[in-house]
Amino acid sequence: MISVNNLSVQFSGKDLFKGISFIIADNDRIGLAGKNGAGKSTLLKILAKQMQPESGTIVVTSGHTIGYLPQEIIPHSTRTVIDEALTAFEEAAYLEKNIERLTLEMSERTDYESEDYSRLMIALHDANERYHIIGAANKQAETEKVLLGLGFKHSDFSRKITEFSSGWQMRVELAKILLQRPNVMLLDEPTNHLDIESIQWLETFLQNYEGAVVLVSHDRAFLDAVTKRTIEIVLGKIEDYKASYSEYVIQREERRRTQVNAYNNQQKEIADMERFVERFRAKATKARQAQSRIKLLDKMERIEIDEIDTSVMHFKFPTSPHSGKVVVEVENVVKKYGENLVLDGVTLMLERGEKIAFVGKNGEGKSTLSKIIMDEIPFDGLARLGHQVQVGYFAQNQAALLDGEKTVFQTIDDIAVGEIRPRIRNILGSFLFGSEDIDKKVKVLSGGEKMRLALAKLLLTPVNLLILDEPTNHLDMRSKDVLKMALLKYDGAMIIVSHDRDFLQGLTDKVYEFKDKKIKMHIGDIYEFLESRNIENLNDLNRNPIVRAGADLQSVPTKTSSNEQDRQKKKDQEREQRRRQNQIEKLETEIELLEQKKIEMDELLSNPTNITNSQIFIDYNKLKEKIDKAMNEWEKLSE
Repeated sequence: MISVNNLSVQFSGKDLFKGISFIIADNDRIGLAGKNGAGKSTLLKILAKQMQPESGTIVVTSGHTIGYLPQEIIPHSTRTVIDEALTAFEEAAYLEKNIERLTLEMSERTDYESEDYSRLMIALHDANERYHIIGAANKQAETEKVLLGLGFKHSDFSRKITEFSSGWQMRVELAKILLQRPNVMLLDEPTNHLDIESIQWLETFLQNYEGAVVLVSHDRAFLDAVTKRTIEIVLGKIEDYKASYSEYVIQREERRRTQVNAYNNQQKEIADMERFVERFRAKATKARQAQSRIKLLDKMERIEIDEIDTSVMHFKFPTSPHSGKVVVEVENVVKKYGENLVLDGVTLMLERGEKIAFVGKNGEGKSTLSKIIMDEIPFDGLARLGHQVQVGYFAQNQAALLDGEKTVFQTIDDIAVGEIRPRIRNILGSFLFGSEDIDKKVKVLSGGEKMRLALAKLLLTPVNLLILDEPTNHLDMRSKDVLKMALLKYDGAMIIVSHDRDFLQGLTDKVYEFKDKKIKMHIGDIYEFLESRNIENLNDLNRNPIVRAGADLQSVPTKTSSNEQDRQKKKDQEREQRRRQNQIEKLETEIELLEQKKIEMDELLSNPTNITNSQIFIDYNKLKEKIDKAMNEWEKLSE
């Protein structure tokens, strides 16, 4: 379908790609992997003919269409949501005219056995088939179904595009591409502006899609649900894996381990041959054998180990200052934007060290409540911080709030005080800003670099409450993993707003669902919440049996097929595995903290002057018992 041959691209004199080749086949589901700046978005632009490479060719099968969704777009439409979405069927108008022309031409012909007549029949068949594939005959219903799936309400259809935020406008652009049903769909971070429910709908749509899909996403759960092939871009080269993202990570490690073992064995063999040659080259009785080994060395194909980009940010949050037991108290909060009621009588309480997630559709009030807690917007009701609570707040548009005219160094230097000032370069280095980067102006940084810089600012002051609103947008996989590990070790309270299920897994103990201007608390992490919501959704479907994504408007069968039973069994197994993995991660964090405390007590006990009573030995033995108990539990779960 698409053949990429010997493609090369340079930026600022450096190779972004160098001689890469691959093929996108029919029905391929490809995820592009690689760190921020590796060239994933650039590759999509080249495939979409939005950008030209330095060298190489891209061959697209004749007649095949390509749909491309960039990360950001500035729509200029003044149409309503439904009218703008319906522009996706411009191809349908062309097909209708073509079908009418071909039908008329065939009706006027009598040379039924001729090659020309056969070509007309094939052209008419292809046009009718394409017309059917894009759903043109039922375009109003198809359009409404896709818009509803992406989170719009019926009442939104008649509203002007300009009334919506940029994120919702991007949803309309995504809807148009889904409705166009191109042969190849190129999607760059399609989940950035979607909530969890819309992401799950999009997953189902893409799983049932008849064309090929190539996508860039830093949502591991989304990639695993949609893709079956992963192309990794690393240091200007690509590696192609016939696997989903999680399987690719495992295969990549196994591949490198195999390469290292083979390389070490070959190096030992080479060293043995070279020693033999040096020792016996001058001896007449061994000369022939020495020459034979020299020839073998010359002919030997040397094993190389794949280069890997090991750069990754690393940091940990400072120890939290002490606070009162109640960190946040919200009681009967009401918030309106004009006549639009967003929150109605919302109440919650967050205690010291507690970690919670806000989830729900976009526009349900998650970010609004975060701003209310920060006292950034007016509201009715009560919302207050507890005694000695110090807040670190990361807004959804935090990267956009950075001053573009300042340098990376100035951004941190302007707010750094005291002992932090001499450590600014080290802090920036931890976030992958090298000596050549710190003098760059913020406005030239990529989205991922701006997010890292905004996160770096959070480290400058110790806090006991973190409020993070979509902190993972634009972060690559490894950076997200580092952030997650830092949050797992963070000892303060936390409120996190995110649509990234993999990132949220194991981070929180409670999930607050925002729906219909209210909030509802669910005990457990994000996957336990989603399981409970799936059950509720299934009950809703039984009461109102209308379609899900990618299906026709029809009744849902009441009998559960064997395939559905198998899927349910697999879901149960995956849920149990996730539960164990969550426990393992929490135990690892607990053990690390206990081990650190033991090291501190060891240092204390090493100095006899610090020992004033026997209680310290009792505490020390209890600490060791806790470590042993946690280690035993960790070993059982790991086995």
